[in-house]
Amino acid sequence: MSAVKDQYEQEMDKQKEILMSCQSSKNLNSCYNCELIFECDTRKTYVDAVYNSMSKGKNEGGFDF
Repeated sequence: MSAVKDQYEQEMDKQKEILMSCQSSKNLNSCYNCELIFECDTRKTYVDAVYNSMSKGKNEGGFDF
C-alpha cells in the first residue's frame, strides 16, 4: 500500500527529476563530479526541496521521519 505524498514530497520528487535530467544531460551520475556544484541553482533548489520535505515546511530544524 502506497501512502499519499504531501506537497513537500511531491515538490522534492519534481526537483529530483529536474536534477537527474541535468546530470544526464552532462553524462554525470552525481553532482559531485560537476564543475558547477557550488554555484548550481538546480542543485540548490533540490537540496531546499529535500529539507522542506523533511521539515514539512517548518524552518525549525525538527524533521518528520
